[in-house]
Amino acid sequence: MDRFADVLDRLVTTSQRNGKIRLLASYFRSTPDPDRGFALAALTDGLPMSFPMRRVLTEIMEPHIDPVLFQLSRDYVGDTAETVALLWRNAPDRGKAPRLSEVVEALKRTSRRELPRLVASLLDQLDAKGRWALLKFLGGALRVGVSARLAKIALAEGMGARIEEIEEVWHGLAPPYTDLFQWLEGNGPRPDPGLKPVFRPVMLAHPIEDEDWAGLRPEDFVAEWKWDGIRIQIASVRHEVRVFSRAGDDISSGFPDVVEAFHGRHGVLDGELLVVESGQVKPFNDLQQRLNRKSVTERMIQEYPAYVRLYDILFDGPEDLRPLPFIQRRQRLEDWFTRARPAAADVSEIVAIESFEALKALWSAAREKGIEGLMLKRRASPYLAGRPKGHWYKWKRAPLTADCVLMYAQRGSGKRSSFYSDYTFGAWRQGEEDGEELVPVGKAYSGFTDEELLRLDRWIRNNTVERFGPVRAVKPELVLEVAFDAIQPSSRHKSGIAMRFPRIHRIRWDKPAKEADRLATLMKMMA
Repeated sequence: MDRFADVLDRLVTTSQRNGKIRLLASYFRSTPDPDRGFALAALTDGLPMSFPMRRVLTEIMEPHIDPVLFQLSRDYVGDTAETVALLWRNAPDRGKAPRLSEVVEALKRTSRRELPRLVASLLDQLDAKGRWALLKFLGGALRVGVSARLAKIALAEGMGARIEEIEEVWHGLAPPYTDLFQWLEGNGPRPDPGLKPVFRPVMLAHPIEDEDWAGLRPEDFVAEWKWDGIRIQIASVRHEVRVFSRAGDDISSGFPDVVEAFHGRHGVLDGELLVVESGQVKPFNDLQQRLNRKSVTERMIQEYPAYVRLYDILFDGPEDLRPLPFIQRRQRLEDWFTRARPAAADVSEIVAIESFEALKALWSAAREKGIEGLMLKRRASPYLAGRPKGHWYKWKRAPLTADCVLMYAQRGSGKRSSFYSDYTFGAWRQGEEDGEELVPVGKAYSGFTDEELLRLDRWIRNNTVERFGPVRAVKPELVLEVAFDAIQPSSRHKSGIAMRFPRIHRIRWDKPAKEADRLATLMKMMA
């Protein structure tokens, strides 16, 4: 546990990506099994069991600190695990810290009723840093600036392997990944997913930049519309079907209609998940009603019917088509679709490229048609994992912008836990009484530099008018120029609308708040 705590602590204070990779690579090389496997699970899939963190921490902290004082302390620190780690008493004789694998085994043997006693006992065996790492591990959200892919890259670098090799077998494995480590160290065979519907690494596109156009020729590419859904992969093997998100998360339980549609139609397909009704692609907000759910009702399936627009085929039955050029895979996809005919699915339309000038005219009209933009795919491209340069490009429609007024601010998490970095902003509308009022239209926590964050944090602290726990209401005086992809109706917001992918584009220190945009202006953008 001490080594795991040390590497987590160093990851938090290491800002550079390569520095994080070196730290993790060294940890994976030098840490024995199964400890390193459980650490890898914590950085990627999370603890392989559910843990009632809120209930357990409430129960073990009650005898030691007043609940109100604990909440105030947590609001000040900005992180529950760190707050408990700092407040917990130091045992006079801690003894030897438990190994990470010993913690997991103890959790497996312990009933839910006995969990508070076990966690209190574990905390007594650790120092403040170890307590913090333990609670992060149990909570399943480390928040140390390491994504699942970065952890796998570090593993590959530490073991002298390619990231693509690891991702190819990853979804057929389970914590603590002993067979994976044995293979990487040359002490065992390559893990074989066999005839299982497992996730295969996806191919991603680069945003096209102005300087890219000079090196591109229209005859080398095909174009497709870029739809506003979520990228998915469907693996249908024998009598099993799995639906995966772009990141490899299994979302099958939330889309039983898609599973049924592709049942018995053998292959691994790449496509876009949409909600389509009467032939019309519905706004992303409709699809969002079905996302992040472990199960859905029949009524929800009827109201928000899932639809798959297929882009590519990776496997046709057992045959791996990924080495083939895109244009050949496209023909194989059309042939597969003709045979399989899955319900509520089609094949993405190919957009003819007469010239890039003519294509730009189509791209310019994408927003009016409710389309996110265009994809450019090189005809000769094999299906390559990751984001290989020069093969696929995404040409998203230009973002919309609006001038909004900062209303509330909340401290962030991780390295931003000491700063007010999450901002809720609003637009003006005529109030029920005389005068105009601000109503929230979105929330953003990106798009600004570290220097701008410091200035924003200082302004928020100096202009707070009210506090609601960790949230501060501020004077309605600061204008933020917000960029966003679209506006959707929302019953959850007082304004009746919500922005899609909002981010701070500029901080308008110079602009009077009364000159910010009105709600009616944003409503027109939605229309």
